[in-house]
Amino acid sequence: MAHGDITHIDIPVSDTGRAATFYEGLFGWQIAEVPGYEGYPMWQAPNKISGGGLAPRSEDFTQPRSYVEVDSIDETLDKVREAGGTVVMERSEISPTSWWAIFTDPDGNHVGLYEGTTDGG
Repeated sequence: MAHGDITHIDIPVSDTGRAATFYEGLFGWQIAEVPGYEGYPMWQAPNKISGGGLAPRSEDFTQPRSYVEVDSIDETLDKVREAGGTVVMERSEISPTSWWAIFTDPDGNHVGLYEGTTDGG
């Protein structure tokens, strides 16, 4: 994926089993937990490109959140601040080769960022 592509969408749910059954039946998504990410079943659309997760609903997470792939989360968060947005969560590790962060735009919309490498570094 390239800088600026939407790479992942999290859907907040209160019951992951019920949500998995609903979305599998509705859209034909393949939904499964991945080792190391128990309690966060991930979905993949029939196109084998689109995907995301069924994440626990919380007070701060009540609407689906899209994640945009960027070359550098740190540089993007600097631009967010300069443009009037607010950083909700700084760059955090997913794995040794991937990271995420969350910001809000000036209208209060939560947007996720994803940065990853495929070469292990």
